[in-house]
Amino acid sequence: MVAAKRKKSALAAEKPGVQPLDGPTLMLVIFLLAIGIVMLFSASYTIAYYNPNISTPLYYVIRQGAYMAVGLVVMWWVSRVDYHRWHKWSVPLFVVGLVLLVLVLTPLGTEVNNAQRWLFGFQPSEVMKTGVIFLFSSLASVYHDKIKTFRYGLLPYVCLLAIIALLLVQEPHLSATIITVGTGMVILFVAGIRLWYFIPLIPLGTVGVIVFLRVNEYAMTRIRIWLDPFLDRLGDGYQAVQSFIAIGSGGLWGLGLGNSRQKHLYLPEPANDFIFSVACEELGFIGAMVIIILFAALVCRGYYIAMRSRDKFGCLLATGITTKIAIQTLVNMCVVTGLMPVTGAALPFFSYGGTALLIQLFEVGVLLNISRQMTAPKAG
Repeated sequence: MVAAKRKKSALAAEKPGVQPLDGPTLMLVIFLLAIGIVMLFSASYTIAYYNPNISTPLYYVIRQGAYMAVGLVVMWWVSRVDYHRWHKWSVPLFVVGLVLLVLVLTPLGTEVNNAQRWLFGFQPSEVMKTGVIFLFSSLASVYHDKIKTFRYGLLPYVCLLAIIALLLVQEPHLSATIITVGTGMVILFVAGIRLWYFIPLIPLGTVGVIVFLRVNEYAMTRIRIWLDPFLDRLGDGYQAVQSFIAIGSGGLWGLGLGNSRQKHLYLPEPANDFIFSVACEELGFIGAMVIIILFAALVCRGYYIAMRSRDKFGCLLATGITTKIAIQTLVNMCVVTGLMPVTGAALPFFSYGGTALLIQLFEVGVLLNISRQMTAPKAG
């Protein structure tokens, strides 16, 4: 009788979905959300206070807090949904994202700062990033025996990425292009595509970038300003210059929480793309390093879950979600520190944006469900 109970218990432990949530991943996300909402409160208070169309200085933090609350509920619910169910939703999600990318280029789209990226108040590129993760993970796991062929492996995926990149470039949205294409390529690499297939893409990509810069004055201007933002410090280089001042003012320990000077109508988009600049100014080098370490730990944990996933779909899905967070975080931090040209890239869990936050927490929920079904590490 005792032996039968032990055997039953062992079988239950091996059954997918019975394990608890991955504690480290959950705690890292909670820490980042907590720091993010505090920094958003600090970064957005001034711009809300001086905006005549906003009734309260707490406007941004209240809205973001509401989205965060809903997002946490969504994350908890999704973490209890078997991730294998997302197989059947991968194609519809990708198609919806593709349709939205087309619609944003029509008169329905909204143009802000010479970029038409918004549709009914949100950026369709956020949906497409997730659509690529789900579709590529699903196809690469179902047709895993063909992934190493050129005709059925690399070619169809590259064609899909090329279509997406073409639509994103029309907005223009360089950061979304980098994040989406980069995430898709990493999924293909992990799926087992032959490495030498990527070699011809390097010169083709280089030529494509050069041609794009030659014919696109907008992009060429960004490159020139990136190389020396002080060439037009009151014009196109203004954002970068103000970000440098904010980061430099923070020093080692920072000016103190809430004491940023650049957020007082100097630094553009302090609650969105440049919220990390405000964090550097208020928390200093030490605080910035803590934030970077938390993101790095989350990325490491995400890849750990991918390595321990029970099947290829879970592995690719976890890899895609983690890679998206990693690339987007890296792009944002490189932009605000001048390592990349200024482009619209939000910092995950920090930047203001309800739709983006909901999608991020949805993806974390999927990652947590994959962690519920991880295989146990080998003993010894």
